Amino acid sequence: MADPWLTIVGVGEDGPEGLSPASHAALGAATAIFGGPRHLALVGAGERGQPWPVPFDPTPVLVQRGQPTVVLASGDPFWFGAGGSLMAHLEPGEWTSHPAPSTFQLAANRLGWRLEDTLCLGLHAAPFTRLRPVLGRGVRVICTLRDGAAVGELAGWLAENGHPNARLTVLERLGGPHERITPGLPHHPVGAPVSVAIEATDPGLPRASGLPDDLFQHDGQITKRPVRALTLSALAPRPGELLWDIGAGSGSIGIEWLLAGGARVEALEADPTRAARARGNVQSFGLSHRHRLTEARAPDGLSGLPTPDAVFIGGGASEALLTALWGLMPSGTRLVMNAVTLETEALVLDWSSRHGGSLLKVDLAEPSPIGRRRGWKSALPILQWSVTR
Repeated sequence: MADPWLTIVGVGEDGPEGLSPASHAALGAATAIFGGPRHLALVGAGERGQPWPVPFDPTPVLVQRGQPTVVLASGDPFWFGAGGSLMAHLEPGEWTSHPAPSTFQLAANRLGWRLEDTLCLGLHAAPFTRLRPVLGRGVRVICTLRDGAAVGELAGWLAENGHPNARLTVLERLGGPHERITPGLPHHPVGAPVSVAIEATDPGLPRASGLPDDLFQHDGQITKRPVRALTLSALAPRPGELLWDIGAGSGSIGIEWLLAGGARVEALEADPTRAARARGNVQSFGLSHRHRLTEARAPDGLSGLPTPDAVFIGGGASEALLTALWGLMPSGTRLVMNAVTLETEALVLDWSSRHGGSLLKVDLAEPSPIGRRRGWKSALPILQWSVTR
């Protein structure tokens, strides 16, 4: 298209005064202007203004295709803004964007924080648990929040989740005449839009694979910490990669895959109770947006899943499952399987003789009371097979 029909305009709290001439021209020519009620009021959209549907739906904008249309967003439309949500429905020549300074930029400049060293999170439409994997001593975070009430809710969440000593700065309506910055929790009603700067002073989650077992809810059916560390090492997660977690149990392998840098997890768990427990674990680590669990038994539940980069078999395996997997996995896919029973071990030995890979026998023992003394109590030995398709 010679001229884009859609203009995405970033608006600050200073309203029209902060807009560029190109933004003013687009607003003047638009037959329809979409945005939140606050944005529409800031630019004086009048009868042309159309509030976003709740929940968000781009359909009303797309209906205007071919007519001069403006979408209003806070600050930078492509930093936790409406711009990114619209891109799946648009071709490159259909749109142009005029950003304003984002909340994150304004907050960093008010605080004197290096933005490249600061984590930026949009928690206005996401759970506070997104903070759990990233917070740790010395970490700085700027996060946008839903409204003023969310400030106290965030402080409560931090106190209950290992960060009671985090230093908070509340930043209200940055960039406009009603801007207000408060160290600590304000004693006045907090106005939106609002963001909070967090300086963490308490330790966060360890970065090494093999988190303590008690961080996960489980019924005893969990890949124990040392074996989990060895399993993650064999799975070798990389950015952008997808894991199939078959027989997810507590979900611990999938969770650690994501914490170690993997992008997504598709998990299968046939037991409804364990499936619910695994989902709860994933949610508690703030990873639900990257983890999907299907209540099904493999290989039936594998149909229609996106192609994996790695596969872990944590539950019972069978000849039928391995045969199905070998046919589904593309060349280069990594498969890791832990065998505990003699029957599964025999299956692993047979398949490894035919397809190669690496075998590792894991024998673990922990101290256990013997009267008034202690002795070693051995766990069931585990045979781990790792192979690349």
